[in-house]
Amino acid sequence: MTDQKNTIIAVVLSALVLIGWQYFVGVPQLEKQKQEQAQQQAQKQPQPGQPATPAQTAQPNVPGAPPAVPGQAPAAATPTQQPVTRAAAIAATPRVAIDTPALRGSVALKGARIDDISLNGYHTTVDPTSPAIVLLSPSGSPEPFYAEFGWVPASGSPKLPNAETVWTQQGSGALTPTQPLTLTWNNGEGLTFRRVISVDDKYLFTVKDDVTNGGSAAISLYPYALISRHGTPHIEGYYILHEGLIGVLGDKGLQEVTYKKIEEEKSQQFDVTNAWLGITDKYWAATLAPASDAHVKARFSSGTVGTLKTYQTDYLQDAQSVAPGATASVSTRLFAGAKEVNVLNNYEKTQGINRFDLMIDWGWFYFITKPMFFVMDYIYRLVGNFGIAILLVTVLVKGLFFPLANKSYASMAKMKAVQPQMQALRERYPDDKVKQQQELMELYKREKINPVAGCLPIVVQIPVFFALYKVLFITIEMRHAPFFGWIRDLSAPDPTNIFTLFGLIPWDPMVLPVVGHFLHLGIWPMIMGVTMWAQMKLNPAPPDPTQKMIFDWMPLIFTFMLASFSAGLVIYWAWNNTLSVIQQSIIMKKNGAKIELFDNVKSLFGKKKTQT
Repeated sequence: MTDQKNTIIAVVLSALVLIGWQYFVGVPQLEKQKQEQAQQQAQKQPQPGQPATPAQTAQPNVPGAPPAVPGQAPAAATPTQQPVTRAAAIAATPRVAIDTPALRGSVALKGARIDDISLNGYHTTVDPTSPAIVLLSPSGSPEPFYAEFGWVPASGSPKLPNAETVWTQQGSGALTPTQPLTLTWNNGEGLTFRRVISVDDKYLFTVKDDVTNGGSAAISLYPYALISRHGTPHIEGYYILHEGLIGVLGDKGLQEVTYKKIEEEKSQQFDVTNAWLGITDKYWAATLAPASDAHVKARFSSGTVGTLKTYQTDYLQDAQSVAPGATASVSTRLFAGAKEVNVLNNYEKTQGINRFDLMIDWGWFYFITKPMFFVMDYIYRLVGNFGIAILLVTVLVKGLFFPLANKSYASMAKMKAVQPQMQALRERYPDDKVKQQQELMELYKREKINPVAGCLPIVVQIPVFFALYKVLFITIEMRHAPFFGWIRDLSAPDPTNIFTLFGLIPWDPMVLPVVGHFLHLGIWPMIMGVTMWAQMKLNPAPPDPTQKMIFDWMPLIFTFMLASFSAGLVIYWAWNNTLSVIQQSIIMKKNGAKIELFDNVKSLFGKKKTQT
């Protein structure tokens, strides 16, 4: 009766784990996949010279920012009309094309915003002919996301360029790494504004603003820059990954603020030097980096434009006084692109941007995670396959912890060898737990077993394996990286499904509510489940029947849980389990412990045969 009760408890606990995982991870991932599919289906063919455009949605147009308040960067304006498609919003204003090896898009002459950026090297799917990733989009499009630069008055109300100002291009041709873009505007009151935008062959823009005072009185202006995003973007939703507002703000260090948190707080302000700030997604980001010695009043903020939520990072530099006949200048940098590790490291070194590599969420174990990436990236460059690099790095990590693992497995082997004696003690003293414990301690002492020795090495290894997990999850280098066979994208879940007989049955189990997500189980998650079961069968069985039942169910639970993980993580886990089984089997044999793995399999079939 007690065993039946414990079995029921174990099954209920397992079911709760599965339901909890489905609610917090499975359902969000299902919604994400539906959104991505809908977006891809709704995308229109790009116009000549223009990037692919997302589908039209019912979001308001934001034509520009309201008049600037002295000492404060502009914010989003009240909408005046319904949005149009991205292509239509781009075509509505005169533009200068951006043409670099890494980027394509345009700079709007109206407002002189950088608001049209697509990434040449990255696509929405593994198909290289699929649309390029769109990063920045103009006001009036369904998902505005743009960078803006300018001046606000320290006092008075001089006529300054804003989001409605139409600038004049000096010269002709596109903005390229070898040809900067020069824009000018005269306010008709004695002030002439000049903006020179240059770009490198990757993702860094440099924006230099000059203002010449042709009037008779001195003026004082604050330079500003901002990145604005309208509408709450879909995020991955994992606690190990930050998406939202980000920056390294001088001595305040790394600041990561989620969309939800800034909605609650409305605004966060910082008075710092040596700063950069912006908005990041998992793989892409747009950030501002003023000169490292510039004193800025930086701000993270959230607001609304009609019913649409907006998010903004901006900064205001110290006011500059411009005497009659004089010119004031300010320069800043805009990163708009993919978070490639080597590119960010290079900008940190050559541009002097303070800890720019932290744009990638390396996590608490930064000192382990980043070096591990470099090892994996180095091996990838040698073998040409990121999946093989994962397998080889796992072998290296296993080798690094070989001595510790040996101690752990040796302790487990000894514990397994004395299992019959331990069971005999429990049967001898069934009602005397104190005596049981005393006799167990004597047994451990007599057999020279340290029960803690099997746990400590595992605890030491946890940060390293978590760092490896983090590398596989956050780095863009694994995105759309193929392995072998059916795995064409290591960052996506295994596409095969046993519940459709791997495509033979023409139905989509994902449409079923609640349980649909569980009915996607690929080949690699099943391989992982088998290796996990094999490893757990090598360990000593827990003395408590309930614990034993839970451990027996764990491989099945983890098989379904990991089915929605990226294939690269599942392959790593399966390979790590396989290496552990081999290593543990050798050590158990060396310590005289019986390996019951195959006996357990035989006994399963034997029991079924007896029952029939």
